Parts: sequence; C-alpha cells; structure tokens
Amino acid sequence: MNFKRAVIKVGSALIAPENNGCSGKYALAIAQFITNCQQQGKEIILVSSGGVAAGRSLIHHGSPELSGATKKAMASVGQMQMMANWQRFFDTPCSQILITQSDLADRKRYISIKETIQIQLANNVLPIVNENDTVTTDNLSVGDNDNLAALVAQVCEADSLFIFSDIDGVFTKDPKVNDDAVLIPEISEITDEIYAMAGTSRNHLATGGMKTKIQAAEKAVEHGINTYIINGTKNHVFSSLLNKINPGTRFAADKNIITAKKHWLKHTLKSNGQITLDAGAVNALINQGASLLPAGILSVANNFQAGDTIELIDGQSNRIIAKGICLYNHHDLKRIMGKQSDEIDGILGHDFGDVIVHRDDMVLLHNERDDMQNLTKTEAD
Repeated sequence: MNFKRAVIKVGSALIAPENNGCSGKYALAIAQFITNCQQQGKEIILVSSGGVAAGRSLIHHGSPELSGATKKAMASVGQMQMMANWQRFFDTPCSQILITQSDLADRKRYISIKETIQIQLANNVLPIVNENDTVTTDNLSVGDNDNLAALVAQVCEADSLFIFSDIDGVFTKDPKVNDDAVLIPEISEITDEIYAMAGTSRNHLATGGMKTKIQAAEKAVEHGINTYIINGTKNHVFSSLLNKINPGTRFAADKNIITAKKHWLKHTLKSNGQITLDAGAVNALINQGASLLPAGILSVANNFQAGDTIELIDGQSNRIIAKGICLYNHHDLKRIMGKQSDEIDGILGHDFGDVIVHRDDMVLLHNERDDMQNLTKTEAD
C-alpha cells in the first residue's frame, strides 16, 4: 500500500450524514488522515460529493424526489457550505475545482486541469474537485463522483484511488440482508461476477452505489491505479491505511496499462452516433488491429459531424465493440458505406482519407459490460 499521489473520493453520506447540512462527524477524521498523508510526503487530491446534501436545508422543496433544477440550486449553495466545512479542518489552503464532462472531453481543458492540479500540489495546496452541477446537463454530466474520481486520478497521474463511503467494501452478497455475506479484500480482475454483486444506492440524495464504485475501479485499474473501497465512518480504517493494512476491498492495478489517449477516448468522450459493421470488419478490428474502412459498414445511426466520437456495433451480436473518432459526417457516411476506399472521392467529390476511423483514434470495448452491451442500433450514449 505504498503510494505517492492519491485521489480520495468522499461520498455525500460522509459529508452530510443527517442530510441537512455539512458535518464534521466523519469529515474530521478523513481530514486528519489527509494531513497525516501530507506529512509523510504524499500528495492528495480530494474529490468531494455532498453539495446537494449540504444545500438541502437551504432550498425549499416539497418532495424527496427532487427535480433537476432543485438539485442544481441545492448544489450551488451547498458547494459553498461544503468547501467551508473542509477548509476549517486544514491549516494549509484548499482550492475549489469544478469540472464538467465537456472539460474532460476537450483535450486542451483536460491538460489545463492537469497543469492546475500539478501547480497546486507543488505549492502545498489541497485541490478539492467536484462536478459543476449547476451548469451540467445530461450530455455534460459525468453522472457520479465515483467515476469522476477515477477520471481525475487519471488526469493527475495518481497511483492510488481511495473511495470512502459508508460501506466496508465489496461483499459476496448484500451484507444488509445476508448474514453470511463475506468481505472480498482483494480483486485482481473485474468480471461479470463482480458486477453481479453490486447493489443499488438506497440514499435518494446519492448518485452512486456499489455499481458505480466498481465502474470507477475498472477505469482506474486500467490506467495502472490501485483502487480501494473503504468505510469512512469507521475511525480505525485510517490508522490501518497509514500502517499499510487494507481494511476494505482493493482492486489491483492492471499491469497492461492502456495509453492515456485511449483511456480518455474510452471513458471520457461521449458518443454522438453509431455505425453497424459486418462480420469481416468486426474481425479486422478485433483480431487484426485494422482501421475501419467504408466497405465494412452496414448502417449509420444518428446525426454526427466529422471529428465526433461514435460507437462501432457488431451487426451479428448487436454489441458495441469499439469507440472511435469518425473522419466523416453521418450524411457522407451513408453515401459511401459499403463502398471501396478508392470510390470515396468519386462519390463525394472530396475525401478525408481512405479510412473512416483510424486505428490510432479507436479503442476496443469488446470486454465492456452492462451499458456497453446489448444496445439497439439507434441508441446513443
């Protein structure tokens, strides 16, 4: 459990455990742990949930089922409360970094976030990251802070990700309803069976749950980042961590690390369209490391522009097998699909190259699960 730079994600259940404002009940012990890590020369980036929960008591509402606009209003005022709550536990300065999906998807802004965090760490500032809920839409939202933390860990080149919540880790069964459930201390490979163990969040203010934590772990370990799910409500876990003892579940970092660009493409960019492929094209992509040519395209779905990210669908299994940056828009692609590359210029009167998606701008997803499987041809990400 030796680490030099870690992202620590703290769930809303630890920030506002009573759902009516910020509290130091659990946050104080986490802050002390962060301080101890910093005193040992470790660098920490904090990803903190809790804006909605912190602002809940300050915005009038009449139902536990909050509208999107109400949640945004709560997040806006709650973010101030949350930051003030964290800062009071530290003698060193904290910074506020609010980001959206589009910030992570844009390569220049992505690099800007990375550089900002690096400079702050060099100056003993604790970066505190949260999603910019007030301006997010469905298309701009990461969706939950577990996955946001995994993306931040990749941005800042962390070697470890700690997800603190009110659960001990991954169990063989739901421990809340099964007395014989056993904690799994080490997971070397994230399989369908591991996902099958994931339950759903019972907290109506939370956007995560065990499923999103496993998704986050999968993102992180693919980038060589050890990931831990830890119960932050128990004070003894922090001394265990400082003594290099794992008190929760550890997901071991993958030794076969994918490149930063492919990680960014796979987990950060959202798709704007879909292309369905014949068996020959699928085989060429998966088994031969080829680029996608127009001859192998069976159909094109949704409206997208040249340079947009699209999903590539196996026409036989109807599964998403890859994501990539398309060199042609949907209108042109419908005219040249099924044709040979040397016919493109004659059909369109121009060409942007012989390939539709270059291999360097593509990442295979044939091992993805859940929402990456069994989608219809007309569904968009």
